[in-house]
Amino acid sequence: MIDRDRIRQLLAERREGYSLPQAFYVDPAMHETDIKAVFETDWLFACNACEIKKPGDYLTLTVGENPIVVLRDRDGQVRAFHNSCRHRGSRICGHEKGRANRLVCPYHQWVYELDGSLLNARQMPADFDRSAHGLKPVHVEVICGMVYICLADDPPDLSRYREAVTPYIAPHMPERTKVAFEMTLIEDANWKLVIENNRECYHCAGNHPELLVTLVEFALPDDPRGPAEFKGLMDRKTAKWDGLGLPHQPVDGGQEFRCIRLPFHEGALSFTMDGGPACNKLLADFTEPDLGSVRMFRVPNNWNHFLADHILHFRVLPLSQDKTAVRTTWLVHEDAVEGVDYDVERLTEVWIATNAQDAELAAVNHAGIRSMGYQPGPYAPTEFMLTNFTNWYAGKMAAYAGEPTPFRIAAE
Repeated sequence: MIDRDRIRQLLAERREGYSLPQAFYVDPAMHETDIKAVFETDWLFACNACEIKKPGDYLTLTVGENPIVVLRDRDGQVRAFHNSCRHRGSRICGHEKGRANRLVCPYHQWVYELDGSLLNARQMPADFDRSAHGLKPVHVEVICGMVYICLADDPPDLSRYREAVTPYIAPHMPERTKVAFEMTLIEDANWKLVIENNRECYHCAGNHPELLVTLVEFALPDDPRGPAEFKGLMDRKTAKWDGLGLPHQPVDGGQEFRCIRLPFHEGALSFTMDGGPACNKLLADFTEPDLGSVRMFRVPNNWNHFLADHILHFRVLPLSQDKTAVRTTWLVHEDAVEGVDYDVERLTEVWIATNAQDAELAAVNHAGIRSMGYQPGPYAPTEFMLTNFTNWYAGKMAAYAGEPTPFRIAAE
């Protein structure tokens, strides 16, 4: 890891409203520091609860060097544990997902109940205390079907986030969905560049023709760049949403999160190549297909879209300073029938194309930042969410380095 003095030096070089100093993106030691300072201290989006519907259903992920298992116990509660046997540390669940009546270590067959307690440790002496050797728990919070985990002993408070976003996403009833398709891309870029790429649409017009069939580029309902047509579109759609009792105004999430409902282009209903529905069976009990998209983001690792007919979750996990895993899941109503209510290719083709384009853009960005000619450049006014993100990140690094607040030089 990079030592704290070096972090303080890099923060002193940083200019607010500019991209970060080079080392934050490309130094291999910074990856280890990011894991310690960010991913082991904050809440991380893991999955949707619909992926572990029944007792014994589990899903695994790895945070840095920490294998984690998220599961549904016999009482229906969502739990998470370090996926490491209390005997000699072997990883227990080796598959990305599965179902188990109990968790059995493949090495020496220690057996754990779904609540993490140790049931059997064969050949151990009679006075061995099984109660002291249960799986190490990981903090879990479920927000409208979204499962978050935190590896910290004392996790940050999630109540403000929960209270702010619940009115927006609860009407879509994510807990009553199922996964129609999932994919994981390994992007050749630092995780911060993956997030930064997602946080702006400055690049969209030149790179995302499929996405812009339906997506409105403007990130704010009163964006001054928006033409009169956009203002008219917002007025019509918000009047409809107000009539349905659906919130839409931007949430004040500070630098931590963002949540807003925005429309698609006039006549478009979903992320498809023609703007038509992606799934004919709408989510929840909706009868209105034109609900736009609730665009939601939370640092450090997830962004989401909640539509009338499906939900998209994106999960980011760093693998190294120049490798990032981006997992995308497409959720539809739990009763929707493939081939009847939806076609997987139609449902996914826009974001499969967009993900591939973004992966290439992030990789090219990372390659250019490695250059000796790189120096941080200014964000455009439309990239205000990048300023929010890098300010938040600088704050996390300052806290790790023992600084009360990040030192910044105001952008000229």
